[in-house]
Amino acid sequence: MKNDKIVIAKKKFNSRLIVGTGKYKNMPECAKAIKLSGAEIVTVAVRRVNITDKKKPLLMDYIDPKKITYLPNTAGCFTSDEALRTLRLAREIGGWKLVKLEVLGDKLNLFPDMIETLKSTEVLAKEGFKVMVYCNDDPLMAKRLENSGADAIMPLAAPIGSGLGIQNKINIQIIRKQTKLPLIIDAGLGQASDATIAMELGCDGVLVNTAIAKAKKPFDMALAFKNAVIAGRQSYLAGRINKYLYGNPSSPKTGIIT
Repeated sequence: MKNDKIVIAKKKFNSRLIVGTGKYKNMPECAKAIKLSGAEIVTVAVRRVNITDKKKPLLMDYIDPKKITYLPNTAGCFTSDEALRTLRLAREIGGWKLVKLEVLGDKLNLFPDMIETLKSTEVLAKEGFKVMVYCNDDPLMAKRLENSGADAIMPLAAPIGSGLGIQNKINIQIIRKQTKLPLIIDAGLGQASDATIAMELGCDGVLVNTAIAKAKKPFDMALAFKNAVIAGRQSYLAGRINKYLYGNPSSPKTGIIT
């Protein structure tokens, strides 16, 4: 599997697991969980995580941006203007161009506002950003995002933080067949097996935060997700057997002793 790398915006990564940095008890716990997960990309909520005020704990003191790729995101933004302003600020602070865009529709279900998301994607792409886009699992909208200059499509499995797992496998499979962009499941995973399922559907990776940070044993769960992503990818590449309505004996039908 060493040669099976995921390519995002022309950059290669060994790990197909992206991990969020929110909801942990403290930064040391966050850093250890990320290390155990093997993730090479971590999401950073620009509006919520301190990355500049040296009087407070700095994320960079615990997670080295020279070793781990920071993916600034627009968590907490509900309009295109908010999202654009946030990512432009991230570019000014750290020179980040690879970003994760999410524009939420309401505070209850946290589904993306796809009209605002699409508009933001078009603007960011024109400004030279490499945009990984959180979206719903609508194949039509996913295609529009691709045509608008997105660098990765990131459909939700279920509402953010819900832990419900993948609720619409068919739509994910349709998106997989129609896009050449990296397809990364983002939001709603609850346990390691959810990641395996996503990978077996042909997704290129998964993004996990709450399922690890809020697990009873975050370090164990981080390891579980690491192994689940690898197993799911290996299973997908191996090629599953065909499905049959009836039994199909594994023993030869010829040469039976009578």
